[in-house]
Amino acid sequence: MPRPAPQAPRYSLSFTAAGLRPELASVIAGIHLEEKGDWARTKAAVLDRNALQARSASSGKRLESELRQRLQCLTAAQLRLLARGTTEERSAMAWLAVLKRIQIAADLTREVLLGKLSSLDPVLRRSDMAAFYEDRERDHPELAVLAPSSQQKVRSALLQMLRDAGLLAGKAGKGGTLGTVQRPFLSPEVQEVVAGDDPALLAGFLLHAPAKPAKSRKAAASPQTPTGPAAKPAAKTAAKPPAKPVPKPAAKPKAKPAAKKAPPARRAKA
Repeated sequence: MPRPAPQAPRYSLSFTAAGLRPELASVIAGIHLEEKGDWARTKAAVLDRNALQARSASSGKRLESELRQRLQCLTAAQLRLLARGTTEERSAMAWLAVLKRIQIAADLTREVLLGKLSSLDPVLRRSDMAAFYEDRERDHPELAVLAPSSQQKVRSALLQMLRDAGLLAGKAGKGGTLGTVQRPFLSPEVQEVVAGDDPALLAGFLLHAPAKPAKSRKAAASPQTPTGPAAKPAAKTAAKPPAKPVPKPAAKPKAKPAAKKAPPARRAKA
């Protein structure tokens, strides 16, 4: 019997507990550096100090939990940039954490926003978003079972994060437009820590990853260059040794007997 097709991993939809919040993500990253990379101690310190300035203990726990789970997806270099970088760099690292943690955000950016720029149609419309969600619900029934109010909350939260990350400019307007898709500014430091982690993550910033075929062609050419010259010297060295010793021994024995026989011939004539 044919095996059933593997189901896509469930979308994590808890991100509605916190928006992008790069300033709060930076606070957690800074405390994490103080705590020498210990996430348990980081969590305790954030909650004990009320470092996120939550209005209640319960909301503080939800906010800390959601942001911490995103930041745990970042590398040490990315966390340092989040804690100590500029405002733009902190926003980029907070968005990177969203991309690595919230798969629906990564899918939306890659399939809709990057596609809009590639087709030279940067205007994002409600119809684009509706088509995306309809397509996603086929593989992710957890989206379809949401109550209408929860669906609207998820969609609004995603749009706001796109605006806060600098990928969507302008407000929703008439005619069903939601804004204009744009590439955010990325400093060299941001590009380095993103590409060094995984070049495919650049698609989340509406950038194409560096072309790999060029590197593979160079790598394929490098082993061929030494093999061509290496084969030629091997053939020459194999041909030279037999050619030198053979003629020399043959010439010496023939010349010596001819010189010894010459004197007896002269005595016989006399």
